[in-house]
Amino acid sequence: MPRPLPETPYPAALLKLVENYLVTLDLGADRRAAHLVEAMRYSLLAGGKRIRPVLTLATARSRGADPAAVLPAAAALELIHTYSLIHDDLPAIDDDTLRRGRPTCHVMFGEDIAILAGDGLFAEAFNLLLGRQAGAPEAVLAAAAEVAAATGVQGMVGGQYMDVAGKAADDDDLRTLHALKTGRLIEAAVVCGAGLSGAANVAPYRAFAAEVGLLFQIVDDILDETGDAAELGKSVGKDRAQHKVTYVSRFGMDGAERLAGEATERAHERLSALPGDTSDLASLTAYIRSRRR
Repeated sequence: MPRPLPETPYPAALLKLVENYLVTLDLGADRRAAHLVEAMRYSLLAGGKRIRPVLTLATARSRGADPAAVLPAAAALELIHTYSLIHDDLPAIDDDTLRRGRPTCHVMFGEDIAILAGDGLFAEAFNLLLGRQAGAPEAVLAAAAEVAAATGVQGMVGGQYMDVAGKAADDDDLRTLHALKTGRLIEAAVVCGAGLSGAANVAPYRAFAAEVGLLFQIVDDILDETGDAAELGKSVGKDRAQHKVTYVSRFGMDGAERLAGEATERAHERLSALPGDTSDLASLTAYIRSRRR
């Protein structure tokens, strides 16, 4: 089994910006919905590396913008990611009981409240993006369109359908499944950071993010086989137990490690084509390659 890579330092200042912003969000003041808001905040504030919003902030900073200026869009992506985790963990899909080191939302609040908590986070994400994100109207609308496309049938939800329906018969299907389920939201994070900070052409940013999304998923598949549940904060071995097709089951552990290395190289090649100080994006790429949780 390959030796674990040393974990790369994380852009802690950007992570702190995201965490501080998420804590301040008002998800609803009506006392009759207090239990629902509690469930939403329970999952949203459970911690994690906040990779998607940090990517948004890092992209904006690489272009010379104040990362705080894109916090609403970045936070919206985290709300959507959290909604997807709540729904993925439900008994009807992955049936997981542990997430970010504590009981999943449906274990704590029941399946009915968990479904509504996910729905609420998804809606509040667009409320946040369209209501609080500053910028040129066309840039904000483009960001909203990017996020909507990344989360629908041509993105995260479509990829999740391919996963639960077992639609990964060949290598191309496997790549498409994860490009939709995992990669599209990571793409949206980088593209939104670029567009909201004035990039006229987001295609080079999308190309970089596509490789980061692929890398993230390959490493996720490796960690499902080799990771420690206490360190990861979630169950391990679930993909194998559910007979899911992964990069490890398809290519073996050595093959998956090789593919992760190749994706890392391509990500750095595409990063070298981007303007500005991309050191935060380079650190995030290296962290995703070496992560153990």
